[in-house]
Amino acid sequence: MSAPDKILEIRDLTKVFGEVTVLDKVNFDLREGEIHGLCGENGAGKSTLLKCISGVYPSYEGEILLNGAPCSFADISESRKAGLAIIYQEMSLVNELSIAENIFLGEEPVNSGLIDTDVMYSETAKLLSRFNLDLKAEALVGDLGVGKQQLVEIAKALSKNSRILLLDEPSAALTEAEVKVLMEILRGLREQKVSCVYISHKLDEIFEICDRVTVLRDGKTIKTMDIGDTDTSEIISLMVGREITDIFPGRSSQTGETVLSVEGLSVKDEQTGKQVLKDISFDLKKGEILGLGGLMGAGRTELVMHLFGAWGHRTAGRVKIRGKEVRIHDPGDAIKAGMVLLTEDRKRYGLILDNTISFNMSLSSLEKFSDRGFVNEDLEISEEKKRFDELNVKAKGIEQYVGELSGGNQQKIVLGKALMADFDIIIFDEPTRGIDVGAKHEIYEIMNALTAQGKAVLMISGELPELMGMSDRIIVLSEGEMGGSFDKNATQEELMTAAIKFSK
Repeated sequence: MSAPDKILEIRDLTKVFGEVTVLDKVNFDLREGEIHGLCGENGAGKSTLLKCISGVYPSYEGEILLNGAPCSFADISESRKAGLAIIYQEMSLVNELSIAENIFLGEEPVNSGLIDTDVMYSETAKLLSRFNLDLKAEALVGDLGVGKQQLVEIAKALSKNSRILLLDEPSAALTEAEVKVLMEILRGLREQKVSCVYISHKLDEIFEICDRVTVLRDGKTIKTMDIGDTDTSEIISLMVGREITDIFPGRSSQTGETVLSVEGLSVKDEQTGKQVLKDISFDLKKGEILGLGGLMGAGRTELVMHLFGAWGHRTAGRVKIRGKEVRIHDPGDAIKAGMVLLTEDRKRYGLILDNTISFNMSLSSLEKFSDRGFVNEDLEISEEKKRFDELNVKAKGIEQYVGELSGGNQQKIVLGKALMADFDIIIFDEPTRGIDVGAKHEIYEIMNALTAQGKAVLMISGELPELMGMSDRIIVLSEGEMGGSFDKNATQEELMTAAIKFSK
């Protein structure tokens, strides 16, 4: 392609944080009307590159050209005025504001000196209709699920009529149906000559929607390819610098006695009074991984939140831990019973972002390092460094702030916190959401190591290959009810049939 076809070009871009070089002479270009995939492991520098382009990080070495002319943006408002919009991996919406207020935040329509709410809400309604979202413009963002929030984030970016769209894991929290809507929108934007940079760990999406793909590794540009000239195995090999022949590591399953038993559990939402879970029963055994499948909205997260004492009012049924019936009223009770929940939304529920790795890792286990009211800091730090190394966290050290880490490394800190406290029952809610192939393999190996130690693992996953590849048994929820129970040899068709069993 000739130079004018390059709407955006990156030349030898280098970004350093302290002593860590995050981007090292990265080269990249984007053509008009192109969807260009950007792949790499967590910590490869993908999100940092987008933030440099958009003005979030205004200082760097190297050059950015827009329509052939050198440019730099002091902040994100400048890049927005130039026709760029960025959708972050971690959402930047204000939970206390409505959907419409979020979309028009800082750019509210004004009539006679007052905000024109009629225009704001009508324009928002038009945007939401493009996503086939049954949401009211007046709805509070904080009341939405993670997937719906992500679609609002995308709608907000599209409302600016941008010519370049930077998307960082836009589908990570979307259902399969929502992903299809996103793909159709991106195809429509391509026809309108809008250019997109598309970061995703879901390689099937890269091959479905992208024209070209560039792989980053350790902050360096490894290779750019036309999508028709490569395949999944090559991209994975380029990402990790090695071949991963089997993403799901094998293990010998040696299950023991039942440690968690759920019998006829029915739960309603205390705020709405709606019956969300109905007659749920299953057992979790020592040394096994029990997969929990179902479509978004099936009640999977509500189930584990209730088991952890964080949501819902039980209307029927009982829960036993090690054969004894328990009433868990809050997360403190669950922790005392030897249970931990690694939440789907790590930023909201799993981490304190404006504090260190060290602080976060030991939050659930301070009692373990305390003697007569005093914390043995040497012992605490020694254990933290051990877990830090075991999890292969890409960071400067345990004193780095968690908010500065990539999404995958933040997830490792959440896992490290659970390992530090040495729980017997570990619940993973989407453990590899937004995590690259190499990091997924590491998480899977850690999960296998936990079961080898006799830990019991309950794993929610919306990815059928993950459920099938990691689980000893699988239960599927459908509209809050038991859709089915399967052994490890279940097929995707059987699992999907169970997931839609009670769908209307």
